[in-house]
Amino acid sequence: MGLLSIPQLPSLRTIRELFVVPTPVPSLRGRKVLITGAASGIGHATAVAAARAGAELVLTDLQADRLGAVVAEILDEHGTVLYHQAGDVSDFEWVSAFARGVEAEVGVMDVVMNVAGISAWGTVENLEHRHWKKLVDVNLMGPIHIIENFVPQMVRRGEGGHLVNVSSAAGLLALPWHAAYSASKFGIRGVSEVLRYDLRRHNIGVSLVCPGGVATPLVETVDIVGLDRQNTAVQQQVAGFHKIAVTPEKAAQAILRGVTGNKYMVYTSFDIRFGYWWARKFALPYEVVMRIANNRFDQLSRISGLSDAALAEKSGTAAPHRAE
Repeated sequence: MGLLSIPQLPSLRTIRELFVVPTPVPSLRGRKVLITGAASGIGHATAVAAARAGAELVLTDLQADRLGAVVAEILDEHGTVLYHQAGDVSDFEWVSAFARGVEAEVGVMDVVMNVAGISAWGTVENLEHRHWKKLVDVNLMGPIHIIENFVPQMVRRGEGGHLVNVSSAAGLLALPWHAAYSASKFGIRGVSEVLRYDLRRHNIGVSLVCPGGVATPLVETVDIVGLDRQNTAVQQQVAGFHKIAVTPEKAAQAILRGVTGNKYMVYTSFDIRFGYWWARKFALPYEVVMRIANNRFDQLSRISGLSDAALAEKSGTAAPHRAE
């Protein structure tokens, strides 16, 4: 091999760029920020917190009345909402039209936050096709639709920016009865990890938010397929969840710190950070813990099923069929 064929070593500047990552959005003040799912829960709290940090907001949510109330709340606090419109992020045609309206009225976003999401739990024998499809449509394809329609403009502008995708603890861990939900949340985790590297050369940061328990209306309305939400045992489990859940406001602050600190993994509570570390470092103990958790959920299902049967017997009607 001749001297001319020896590969050229990278320059010191190139090596430094591999390890030193600049922060594209160190402050939200004066930045144009898009937030989906802004009418309730984490989205609402994040919109309010971002407005207080000086962001100029573009907001959307499926619920028009609640979205209007959030906009009014922010304006009453002298925050800035440049544009808002109710719509369904799972509808690509609507998102495309929404993006055209935003670009015409507001311009290119500095920060794009995919917060909108839904949830449904259940065992594979109880879940129906509509559950799988709706979760993937909203939780995975919804963020993809937003990314397709808003991030390329950020790339072409060449001034950097930040993308936030909200996954879940169920996007990191094998939680019982979360197969359909995890399909969507693991999916957006994969999208985020690739974009983290793809967008780095354009000075666009990416944050993957993995909330654990957050006390939002989603907790009370989540569809637990095949389980009676009115059952005492089920209600006790939900009450236990509330004891460890963080507030939406705390989750919102974690998201904002993730953006201004250019953090990739954003946790809203220590338990999920620790759980994910444990799953990666101690595979066998993690598997045993997941088996135990799954057995507890199965027991809860059986208790709920027995209660349904008792009520049906007392009323003289047949109990509904329940696959165990």
